[in-house]
Amino acid sequence: MEDKQYELDKKNFNSDVSDKSIEPVDLVKEIKTDFLDYAMSVIVARALPDVRDGLKPVHRRILYGMTEQGFTSAQPHKKSAKIVGDVMGKYHPHGDSSIYEAMVRLAQPFSTRYPLIDGHGNFGSIDGDGAAAMRYTEARLSKIAAEMSRDIYKDTVDFVPNYDGEEQEPSVLPARIPNLLINGANGIAVGMTTNIPPHNLGEVVDATLRYIDNPDVTVEELMADCIPGPDFPTGGEILGKSGVRAVYTTGSGPIVVQSKCEIEESENGKSRILITEIPYAVNKAVLIKNMAQLVKDKVIDGITDIRDESSHEEIRVVVDLRRDVTPVVILNQLMKNTQLRATFSANMLALVDGEPRVLPLKEILRLFVAHQVDVVTRRSKFDYQKCQDRLEIINGLSIAGRSIDEVIKIIRGSKTNEEAQSRLMSEIKLTERQAKAVMEMQLQRLTGIQQEKLALEISETQKQIEELNKILSDHAYLMENIKNDLKDVKAKYSDPRRTGFSTDSTTIEDEDLIPVEDIIVTITHNGYVKRVTTDTYHLQNRGGKGIKGITTNENDVVDNILTTSTHTDILFFTNLGKVYRLRGHQIPAYSRQGKGLPIVNLLGHLDKGEKVMSMIDAQSYKAEEGLIFVTQQGVVKRVSLAQFANIRQNGKIAITLREGDQLFDVKHTNGSEEIYLASSRGKVVRFNENDVRVMGRNAAGVNGINVDGGIVVGAATSKEGQNILAITEKGYGKMSNREDYRLTKRGGKGVITINVTEKNGGLVAMRAVNGDEDLLVTTTKGTIIRLPLSQVKIAGRNTQGVRIIRLDEGQGVASTAVTEHMEEESEEAPSETPLPETETK
Repeated sequence: MEDKQYELDKKNFNSDVSDKSIEPVDLVKEIKTDFLDYAMSVIVARALPDVRDGLKPVHRRILYGMTEQGFTSAQPHKKSAKIVGDVMGKYHPHGDSSIYEAMVRLAQPFSTRYPLIDGHGNFGSIDGDGAAAMRYTEARLSKIAAEMSRDIYKDTVDFVPNYDGEEQEPSVLPARIPNLLINGANGIAVGMTTNIPPHNLGEVVDATLRYIDNPDVTVEELMADCIPGPDFPTGGEILGKSGVRAVYTTGSGPIVVQSKCEIEESENGKSRILITEIPYAVNKAVLIKNMAQLVKDKVIDGITDIRDESSHEEIRVVVDLRRDVTPVVILNQLMKNTQLRATFSANMLALVDGEPRVLPLKEILRLFVAHQVDVVTRRSKFDYQKCQDRLEIINGLSIAGRSIDEVIKIIRGSKTNEEAQSRLMSEIKLTERQAKAVMEMQLQRLTGIQQEKLALEISETQKQIEELNKILSDHAYLMENIKNDLKDVKAKYSDPRRTGFSTDSTTIEDEDLIPVEDIIVTITHNGYVKRVTTDTYHLQNRGGKGIKGITTNENDVVDNILTTSTHTDILFFTNLGKVYRLRGHQIPAYSRQGKGLPIVNLLGHLDKGEKVMSMIDAQSYKAEEGLIFVTQQGVVKRVSLAQFANIRQNGKIAITLREGDQLFDVKHTNGSEEIYLASSRGKVVRFNENDVRVMGRNAAGVNGINVDGGIVVGAATSKEGQNILAITEKGYGKMSNREDYRLTKRGGKGVITINVTEKNGGLVAMRAVNGDEDLLVTTTKGTIIRLPLSQVKIAGRNTQGVRIIRLDEGQGVASTAVTEHMEEESEEAPSETPLPETETK
C-alpha cells in the first residue's frame, strides 16, 4: 500500500515540476536508511571496542598518535593539550573534550585496571572529581602501552585513510596484551551496550596459554585453574561464582560485588565498621553521602559517626557504632541500602569483523589468539623479507671486498655512476641492489676487519632467516612464539589479584560452596531470624529450667522454629497474606546465644507491620500436594503447592484477607487430611480437608472455626499425630486422643480441649502429636526447654493438665515445637543426634 502511494505521489510530483532533475524521495524510507547508517556508524566507529585490541576508535587513535609522536614511557611528559590537538587534527574529528575525557580514563588507576596513559597532574579522583583542564595536565604512554603498538610499523596491521584522506591510521593495534579482558570496556551504542569487566593480566595470560594448548578446555576448567573471575581495580569481593560462570558461558549476566569491610571492636565495648575497598565504578563521596542520609532518615539506627580517612593511595571509611547494636546487622543494612554492594551487569559485546557480537570467554580467547597468529605471521613475513634484502646486500659487499682491486678499477675507469654500476653487475656478477650498495659504501668497509664483521653478519642473518622461515612454515612453532611473547608480558606486568571472593550465604545462591546439613531456623516476634545446627538443643526432664535458646531484645520472643536443610526451599508466609522464598543456606548462621539478623534484611520487601507467621519446608512443588491457610478469625483456604513454585523477589499474594483479619498459620497436606483448629477459648473443631475446595492463590477462603470472640491459637493435621496436645499460657499441658473430638463440618465452635482457668491461663498452643516425640517449649523471655512427651499426662478433654515448664515471674509460654524423640544426653557424652523436621506454631 505504501509503495503504491509512493508511486502515485511521485507521478503527481513529476507532473507538477518542470525541473526533471529533482528526484522525489520517500521520507519514511529515507529516515530508516539514514538512521541505520547513523546507528552502524555509532556501533562500529565510536561506542564498541574491537575484540582484537579491546579499544574503541578514540582510544586507538590516542595511543597511536602518542606512539607516532614518540611520547613513550622513556620520554618526558607532554602537555595533554598538545596530545589532544594532534589526535583531533589528524585522526578524530569529534571535539577535544571527548578525546581528553577518553585519555583521562585511560590514566585513572581506579577506572582502568592497567592504565595505558601515565598522567602527570590532576586526573580526577574516585570521589567523582573531574580532571584539571588539558592545558594544566601532562601525559605520556605507560610502559604496558608499548605492548599495544609493538611492531606496528612491521606491516602487522592494516592502515586505512583518516577522515580527510591526508593521513593513514591503523584499523587495529597489534596488541601483544589481551587488552579487552584485562582492562574491560563499557559503552552505549544504538540499541545495544557493552560492559566488559576487567581482569588480572597474569590470570588472563594463563587462560590464553591453557586455551592454546587445549582449545577444548571447558569454562569450568579455566575458572578452576586460571581465571576465577574479574579483577576490579578498586578491589572488593565477588559474591559466589555462579554469576561469573554465567557470564563466561553466555557472555552476559549479573556479577554481585560488595565492599571489603571489617568489624573492629575497641576496649570500651564499642564497635566500628572499616571499609577498605568498594565496588568498581562506585563514587566514594556519593556512597558516604547516601550512608549519612540513611542515618539522618532513621532508616538505619545505631551509627554515631561516618569518617572518610582515605588517602590518595588507599580507601579507608570508618563507621562508628553505638555500644548496644549488633555490628553485623548494621553492616547488612548498609549492604542492602547502599552501593557497598552493587551489581556489575556484564555484557561482553565487541566488534568481530566489524559486526557486534556477544562473546563468551572462550570465544574472546580464540579471537585474540587468532589476532596474534595474524600479527606474528605478518611480522615474520616482514622481517623475513628485510633479512633477505639485507643478506643480498652484505653478500654483495663481501664479494666486492674480495675483489677490491677490480672494483676500484671499474669505478675509476667509468665516466658515470650508471656506467660503473652496470659494469659491476656485468663483470663482477652483482645484482642491481648489490651494485648500488657497493657504489655507496665507504672505503673503510673494505678492510680486513670489516670483512670479518660482514662474514659474522651474514651468518647471523642466515640464522634469522631460518628462524623466521620455521615460524612461517611450522604452525606449532608459531604458537610457541606467541606463548613465549605472552609469558614475557606476564613476567613484566603481572601483579597480584585485587578482587577477592566471598561465600556469604546470606546473599548468594552458589550452592556448590555451601555444604548440605540439617539446620534449625528460628524467627522471633520482632523479626530476627537465624539458623543453627540441629545439635544445639539437648534433652532435659520435665520441669527443668531449660537452657538459653536464643538471645532476644527486651519484649522479644521466639515465634517460629523449623528444622530443614541448607539446600531446601523455605516458604515464608506473613500476617498480611504474602509469601516469600529463601534457600536454607541463605539464612545467616549464628550461635545459640546470637540474636540473629532482621528478616527484613533477607526478604527485603516486607511492608510496615508485616511479620512472618509460618515457615514451610518445600522440598518439592508437586501439584497433588497442598497448603491449608488459617487466619486469626478462623478462615481457612486450600491451595495447591505448585502455585508457589515461582516466587518473585518481592513476594507474591498467598491469600486475600478480609478486613481486620491476619494470616495465622499454613499447613502442608497431601489432600486427605483431617484439620484441627483451636481457639483461645479452649475449644477445638475437627473437620475433613476435603470440606474445603481447592482455590486460587488470590482467593479469600471460607469459614473454618467460629472463634466466638477469641482468636485462633492452634492448627494441626491428622498426619502430625494421634493425640491432641494443648499448652496453656502458664506452662500447663496435656494430651487427649484425637478421637475424643467428634468429626464435624467446618465452621463450628468445636468442643473443649482443656479447661481454661486462672491457674493455668488461656490456651496458647495446640498441636497434633503421637506421644513419643519430644516437646520444645519457648518462653516469652527466650528460654527453651526440651522434654519427652511421654512425661506429659494423657487425660480427657475437660481437664486441667500437668505443669510442663516452671516459669519465672513475668514469664509465659510463647511457642511450641514437636520433634522426634532423642535419648537423654549424658554429662560425659553429649548427644549429637540431629533433630528431625519440626512442626511449629
